[in-house]
Amino acid sequence: MKALAVICILLVAASIASPQGYVPKSGFVPDSKTARKIAEAVLVPIYGEAKIQEEQPFTAKLEGDIWIVAGTLRCKDQNGKTLSGEHCMGEVAVVKLAKSDGRILSMTHYK
Repeated sequence: MKALAVICILLVAASIASPQGYVPKSGFVPDSKTARKIAEAVLVPIYGEAKIQEEQPFTAKLEGDIWIVAGTLRCKDQNGKTLSGEHCMGEVAVVKLAKSDGRILSMTHYK
């Protein structure tokens, strides 16, 4: 009887410790559209909707198993004229997330 109780406890412990559920073969973040949506979802509460909208469109590039999502820098002079890259100063958000499970690996806002 004790052996049966020990086996039952071990089976319950094993079922709790092992992951359950569906895991997609291509990961939970399979494409750039999904990566961009996740990045925007975590950026908005921190930097605000207006700031993140200013950085649209966001680009997502897969490097190995990590998505790197970055905003677009928009620069204008005092008259509202768009400046070229070498004269453009500002900041842009960058989020790195795991393709396999969507973990946020880092989130920064560069200057």
